[in-house]
Amino acid sequence: METIDTKQFTAVRDGLTIRGRIFGGEGPVIIMSHGFLADQRACEAYALAAAGWGYTAVSYDFCGGGPNSSSDGLSEDMTVLTEVRDLEAVIGYVKSSFPGRKIVLMGQSQGGFVSALTAAKRDDISSLILLYPALCIPDDSMKGDMLIYRFDPKNIPDIIGEMPMRLGGEYARCMQGFDWEGAISLYRGRVLLIHGTADNIVSISYSKRAAELYENASLKEIRGASHGFEGADLEYVLGLIREFLES
Repeated sequence: METIDTKQFTAVRDGLTIRGRIFGGEGPVIIMSHGFLADQRACEAYALAAAGWGYTAVSYDFCGGGPNSSSDGLSEDMTVLTEVRDLEAVIGYVKSSFPGRKIVLMGQSQGGFVSALTAAKRDDISSLILLYPALCIPDDSMKGDMLIYRFDPKNIPDIIGEMPMRLGGEYARCMQGFDWEGAISLYRGRVLLIHGTADNIVSISYSKRAAELYENASLKEIRGASHGFEGADLEYVLGLIREFLES
């Protein structure tokens, strides 16, 4: 089995240190963003695979993005929009460390939403890979029902909940009325969406809508898969990603 070289890196956003890893390769850079309550370990299988294909994979922990985050920052200060700033800081690091390389953004769940919003703000992202992107977050904030957190959407408290991670009210507040459709559709590059048909956390209907909004998007439905891919589904998804990258 091929050994993949890895090294640690840091980037800074608003005085907070973002910590991550770089997985070998000399080709284009794929920046991988994890989902809500997770950390960069959720990206490891994808990073190792991409590095094995000759790409440079970059994973990192969002500031306050999960209970086991190695990056600075409090979880109650984390929102989708602070994570956009985290990702932009990582892009800045990548551009200075790997000048001239193409940059691909890939994100899982909330990291997919963050990647989509970030790509739409920039003109230096060559393509976008969204795995079950949590485009439902603005709608959920209006319902007062965000994953395991429940609250009155018309009277959002300063702290929505304590477990399994302390979550601040601004997390929901900043998403209320947010036009995710208008925001993400500004991106003009190639997009690959991959979503399980049995996802009970983020309905596949959101990815179907996104595929309609983008100018150049392909949606791959994984029959029977839930929120995340394992085993044979993961191997199949890795094949889809490689085909997209090499096409």
